[in-house]
Parts: sequence; structure tokens; C-alpha cells
Amino acid sequence: MSRSCVSAILSFLLIAGFFFFLFPVKAFSVPVLKEGAKYRVHQRSQSQAPVRSTTTLGSYRDISGIKKNVSFLANLSRRFSPRLISAKSIVVMDSATGRTLFSRSPDTPRQPASTIKVLTGMLAIDSLTNREKVRVSQKAARQPRSKIYLDQRKTYQANDLINAVLLASANDASVALAEKIAGSEQKFARKMTGLAQRLGATNTVCKTASGLTAKGQKTTARDLAVIFRKVMQHKEFAGRMKRAKIKTSYGKLLRNHNKALWQIDGTLGGKTGYTNAARQTYVGKFKRGNDEIIVAIMGSETMWGDLKRLVNYGFARKKQLAAAKKSEPYRGHTAGVSVAFSPSG
Repeated sequence: MSRSCVSAILSFLLIAGFFFFLFPVKAFSVPVLKEGAKYRVHQRSQSQAPVRSTTTLGSYRDISGIKKNVSFLANLSRRFSPRLISAKSIVVMDSATGRTLFSRSPDTPRQPASTIKVLTGMLAIDSLTNREKVRVSQKAARQPRSKIYLDQRKTYQANDLINAVLLASANDASVALAEKIAGSEQKFARKMTGLAQRLGATNTVCKTASGLTAKGQKTTARDLAVIFRKVMQHKEFAGRMKRAKIKTSYGKLLRNHNKALWQIDGTLGGKTGYTNAARQTYVGKFKRGNDEIIVAIMGSETMWGDLKRLVNYGFARKKQLAAAKKSEPYRGHTAGVSVAFSPSG
């Protein structure tokens, strides 16, 4: 082949390559399917798919059935870990039976902070009529926050001061009620201790009507749960505790410190507390369906987070124990319950 022919062929190939680069032929491109075509191809592939059993899985390629059948305890242990709870002392109690569902250092004595105002409010409800007038001493008026800034020159209805104690956690109202009922806060504190003992809280000693830190004053998470379980059976007390806010007879709006009322499903009532010595404390009652539980926490640094986890766990634990008990007659022996941690803390 002559040199001129070779040059002509190379020139042709170069021109052809350049042409294909600029204008690619459809035969070498990947076809793009329109949406309708994609759907038809998908339908054909589905119709050609092998028949699968749906007894466990549900419809083909649907794993919702598997998700529903995952072990309850496996899910529970993933959601709840005691290491996420900052509280030093905890009791989660079945409100119906008093059975402990979960605990951590339940009988360790600690300063109660304002949770002890549960006893103050209960004694006031039993001792005074709603419209009974209460005077305010200098001692009561000078109490530190939290308070509603009572005026020594005025008298107040007992009803307003009881709500101030239970909802707004008012220290000045606590002392005013104590002095009205017993003559002095010291004498009233002895009445509080006596009421706690009668309710079954044998490790509780009160020194103040407000829960402010005092030498010799103490309670435990178990005692708080026992006390609250009993006092929430009192209709008037329970009715006050569920109010998010209320106006006094003289026009002041009292807001409940218990954020659980609007943050945690099923909250029936609760009492918060905080001092430097006690840290965050709480006791409350919760209901979901037919189940009711009491949760008491002391020495917390992340109270609301702790509370949400413990409430959710408490109801899950109740259902778990109920299911285990229901299966006992069929097993012929006591049902064993296995969890990722010790429910007794």
C-alpha cells in the first residue's frame, strides 16, 4: 500500500473519531426511561417475582411484620439505660400495688427540698377551710425564693396559700400556713413528721415547712413515693396538683412548677424541688391506659430528662410483668423475666 493511501486512511479515521465525539450515535448511549416506562418495567419485574410466604413478613419486600415481632425486651433495653439517669436516688412504684418497678439507692437519706411541701399542703387542706384567713408574719414574709411575696399588712385566704405551696412552691406561703395551723414552723414540722410516719414513710424527719435545707431534716426516694401514692388518693389534693395554673382570689396568677403536666403524657400531678444541698428532686404520679405509677427522684442534675426516661420505663415494665404473670399458668412455673439491668438498681 502506497504512502498516500495510508495517509488518506489515517485522515479518514481521525475525522470519523472527531465526528463521533461531537455527535454520539444512539446505539452507543444508555437509554433513559420515562416515568411511565419505569413503572411498567417495575410492574413486570414484580409480576415475575417468586411467590413468598407472608405469614411472618407481610407483603413481599415489606419488613413491618418483622419489626412488630422484634423482642419487646430488646427494644426496652436499647431505649433505657440506668447510666443515662443522673439522679442519685430513684423509686418507680406501681401505684395500685406499691410494688417497686425500679430503684436506685431508694433508702439513702437526703435533703428533700420542696418535695416535702406535699406534707405541708396536705396538712393545710385537712386543717383549714378554703376561706379561712391567714396572717403573714415577718418570718414568713422574709423567706427566700421561691415565694409569692406576701404582704405582712394583709391577710390571705387559706385556699390561695395552699395553691401557692403546691403549685408555685412558695416558701413564704408554707411558713404562713405552718404558723396558722401549729403556732410555729417548728411545731408544724413535727406534725409533718407525724403525718409522714402515719403514711408509712418511716425514714422521714421534717424540720421546716418549706423543705429548705436544715440539719436533721431528711427523707428518701422510697418515702417520697409512699407519701405521694397515699396523698394522691385524697380527691381535693389530687385536684389541685393537676392544675397548670390558677388565679388567686386577689387576682395573682399562680403557675405550676411541674413542667411534666405539659411535657410528659399521662401526668396526674407532681412536686418539684431544688436546693444546693438536695440538687433537683421530684415526686409525681402518672397514668396511661389503666396503669398508674409513682416516680420519685432525688439528687438529680438533669431532672426532666431523668423523669421522661423513668416514666416510659415504668409503664413498659408494668406491661412486661403483667405479660409474664399472665403466661405463668401455661408454663407450669414462675415466669422468668430477663432484662439488661437489675430492676432493683
